Amino acid sequence: MAIMSNRKHHSECIMNLSTSVAIDNEVYINAHQRRMAMFALMTAVTLASLDTTISNTALPHIVKDLQVAEASVIWVANAYQIAMIATLLPFSALGESIGYRRIYIDGLILFCIASLICGLATSLDGLVFGRVLQGIGAAAIMSVNTAFIRHIYPLKRLGRGLSLNALVVAVGFALGPLFASIILSFTTWHWLFLLNLPVGLIALILSVHYLPFVKGQALRFDILSGVLCTAFLGLFTFSLCSFENPDDISKTVMSMILSIACLLGLLKLQANHSAPILSIDLLRIPIIGLSSLTSISAFATQALAFISLPFLFQNTLGISLISIGFLLPAWPIVVAVMAVVVSPLSDRFSAGILCSLGLFILSLGMWSLTTLSLSPESFSIVWRLTVCGLGFGLFQAPNMKAIMSNAPTHRSGGASGIVAVSRLLGQTCGAALVAQCFHIWNQDGPEIAIWLGSICAALGCIFSLHRLKKPKMN
Repeated sequence: MAIMSNRKHHSECIMNLSTSVAIDNEVYINAHQRRMAMFALMTAVTLASLDTTISNTALPHIVKDLQVAEASVIWVANAYQIAMIATLLPFSALGESIGYRRIYIDGLILFCIASLICGLATSLDGLVFGRVLQGIGAAAIMSVNTAFIRHIYPLKRLGRGLSLNALVVAVGFALGPLFASIILSFTTWHWLFLLNLPVGLIALILSVHYLPFVKGQALRFDILSGVLCTAFLGLFTFSLCSFENPDDISKTVMSMILSIACLLGLLKLQANHSAPILSIDLLRIPIIGLSSLTSISAFATQALAFISLPFLFQNTLGISLISIGFLLPAWPIVVAVMAVVVSPLSDRFSAGILCSLGLFILSLGMWSLTTLSLSPESFSIVWRLTVCGLGFGLFQAPNMKAIMSNAPTHRSGGASGIVAVSRLLGQTCGAALVAQCFHIWNQDGPEIAIWLGSICAALGCIFSLHRLKKPKMN
């Protein structure tokens, strides 16, 4: 008995001294490290989310300061988006090969260096170059972010971790324009990027000390497959962004053809790979494939709304810019609140139920926006945006959990990549649809875009409902 007691005491001492323990590649960490690791992750995620929207507010200032054409400055935003989408999945695969910490920390370092380049840029070319590097760094962060959460939280509490992630992304997305407006009222656009440095340094220090060590799978990373995947996603996203310039349709068609060629080459090269970069093995799992389609539909709805609503409010309804700035945050604020509310629900109810209900509500909310009178009261707008935020918030965390919890543990990196790429592809497709609505329907474009958003949300609801079907027994 004494020997057993000593062994137990010795084991407890080892557990107390160690910050994390790996058992069959599942990582168990104590409560203090869990809190600090999540703080480190969420700090970096906030930076990546802010920089997705923060530059849009500064574009008019950049045009004036650098004396460039408005059509050219849009690539300050597009370069970040394209670079992030193009490199997300290769980074996810590389993380599974060499470990998530290395990808995440190196990505955070690159993001900080790129922020310095953007902050010191004196030309559009220099700024776009910095934004490309920033997008690559953000891709490295986002590609393994949810994979880390899978190992930070036990499976029965995974919904809480993913809800916190959804909360931070929503807050970052909402605060981007507000944060930019405050900074631009006091100083130049350069500080939008330079202020990333102290925050990024804090995230880096915390990450080095508290992020758990998750061993890679010792799989050889196929460089050619990585290049083909990057080319496919990059060219595909470039072609979607090029829809904003319908006068040069040949460039759009050519990039789309090249992206399809790269995709076919990638699928052939990795046909029998146990952990393909494009994560076809995971997408073949019905609940993951349907969850990805659900995510793309939902985030396309979000983009259709967030891009077209300012035009609808200002040009059609005659609402002032200041009023719009106070009205639009109603949606993301409710999403942030819902992230807390949904946290316990996502650990009790299936994603099929929660997401289907959420996207049905989102579709109704988008439809209600098309019924606004020509002289609406603020309350009439806010309650409609609140309904949209309620529906979107009910969808987000459970859908992420459906992807992460149904992927094998050793494929957490690939599942994390699916989460991030689905979100970004949805946002990019939504933006492309808005551009086409404006080009085809002119003044009626914003209202048509809102209608399309309602349809996209309904489509996502249908994809989500299919997850409730029980698999047929052979």
